[in-house]
Amino acid sequence: MSGDDIFQLFAYLLPAVVTGAIAFYFFRLHTKNEEGRRRFLLHKDSQKDTLPIRLQAYERMVLFLERIAINSLVVRVGPNGKDKGAYENLLIKQVETEFEHNLSQQIYMSEECWNIIKAAKNATIQIIRSAGMSATDSPDKLREDILNQTMEKQSPSSTALSFVKKEVGELW
Repeated sequence: MSGDDIFQLFAYLLPAVVTGAIAFYFFRLHTKNEEGRRRFLLHKDSQKDTLPIRLQAYERMVLFLERIAINSLVVRVGPNGKDKGAYENLLIKQVETEFEHNLSQQIYMSEECWNIIKAAKNATIQIIRSAGMSATDSPDKLREDILNQTMEKQSPSSTALSFVKKEVGELW
């Protein structure tokens, strides 16, 4: 083969290679767009079914946070007797029971949101325990101490509630 034959071969081959490369590029681009469209439609259909369930889970967690808020917890759960330790345990048991009742809702929310809700629960229990370590003897005085501790700072429930509201707002 001479130089002219090789040049002619490249002259014939070059347009075919360019056309093939352009066709491959457009075919790949079209396939990606179709895959993205299918995923979007699938996501849109699943969102229609799961959004009400997710919103219901967030509603339940808001109710949980409202129920374990120190102010409402202490008002809702009164002491049964004169034992301060029994009242402290009763309050902690109420928080734990509420949490266990809503434990399954974690699958419908983000990991970060669930961790913040758990932190609010643990902080609430910590507030109750730290107030229980005071030198008071009566459950009524314990209630007063618990409320006094939360007067000067924001309750853990309200912080978690703000985060839950923010996350629900991002669902739209």
